[in-house]
Amino acid sequence: MKLSEFKRQLALVSEFAIQLPTGEFVPNHFHITEMGIINKKYTDCGNTFREENYFTFQLWYSQDTWHRLTSEKVLKIIAGIEKNTNVDDFDILVEYQDENTIGKFGLEFTGEHFRLTSTKTTCLAQDNCGIPTEKIKKNIQELASCCTPNSGCC
Repeated sequence: MKLSEFKRQLALVSEFAIQLPTGEFVPNHFHITEMGIINKKYTDCGNTFREENYFTFQLWYSQDTWHRLTSEKVLKIIAGIEKNTNVDDFDILVEYQDENTIGKFGLEFTGEHFRLTSTKTTCLAQDNCGIPTEKIKKNIQELASCCTPNSGCC
C-alpha cells in the first residue's frame, strides 16, 4: 500500500485497527513508536546498486490498556512528517514485534481495517548467481543409487 492510499483509508475509518497475518489483531491500545522515511541504498549479490524508499512506522503496546490512537491523530503525525521532510508516495513498511524479533510487513486495507501482510526475501541477481529459472527435475532412481546407507553421502 502506498502512503496516499493509507491516508485516504485512514480518513474513512472510524476505528484504527490493525490485523496480523495470523488473523489476530494488534491490541487496540498500541502505540506508533516511530514514523518516518527509510532510505535503503545497497548493492545486491550481483553487484548492482539499488535504492529503495519506504514510509514506515513501528507498532508497540504496553500495559496502558486505555491508550487509543485515532485515525485523526495518525494523520496529524503524518502531516508533521510531510511538513519537515520530503515525502513521496512511498510504499508502507510496518515494523511489529512478534515473539522473537521485529518483523517487517506490508499493509493492506480490507474495507474495514488495516492488515499487515507478510514480506519475503529473494535473490535480486538470480541471473548472476547461477540460480536456475526452472526447477531442476531429477530422476528418483538416480538419487537412490548415489545415496545408499553405506555411501557416506548422508
